[in-house]
Amino acid sequence: MTEPRRGVSPPVAVAFAAVGFFALLIAGFGMLSLLSGAEVIAVPGLGPLPGAIATGAATVVFAVTTWVAVRRRHPSFGAAVVIVIATFLAYLAGLAVGAVFAATDAARTAAAIGAFATSWFALVLAAAALVAGWAGIALIRTRAGRPRWPWEQDDRP
Repeated sequence: MTEPRRGVSPPVAVAFAAVGFFALLIAGFGMLSLLSGAEVIAVPGLGPLPGAIATGAATVVFAVTTWVAVRRRHPSFGAAVVIVIATFLAYLAGLAVGAVFAATDAARTAAAIGAFATSWFALVLAAAALVAGWAGIALIRTRAGRPRWPWEQDDRP
């Protein structure tokens, strides 16, 4: 008898979703930067640290909020909106923390946060979080499983 498909476990769903989010974010930022000629953080003098910390913070918060969403018995796709908002705010907070560690003054820090929040890069961040968060929830809700060969589903004793 064939056992019912149970879907992937929440830790596996979160791992796949987080890796997918990070990959979409980096690829999206890179493609938008290439096509537009703009930098992700357009304020001069900040260096690479604020962007790296912001990306790390966004990825960690994405993973944590996705974990909270997929641990429920029947997770809602509406939780993807919460994941997007939390991830976006974490990126902005990470940008502020990174600017502090880079010893940047308050005016440049505020300019960097404001410029990012109103740029197309913010939309790329939100889209990456939405797609990856939705996919993580879908891995649980659709009862997805590993691929099986035809002979693995035989009813032989």
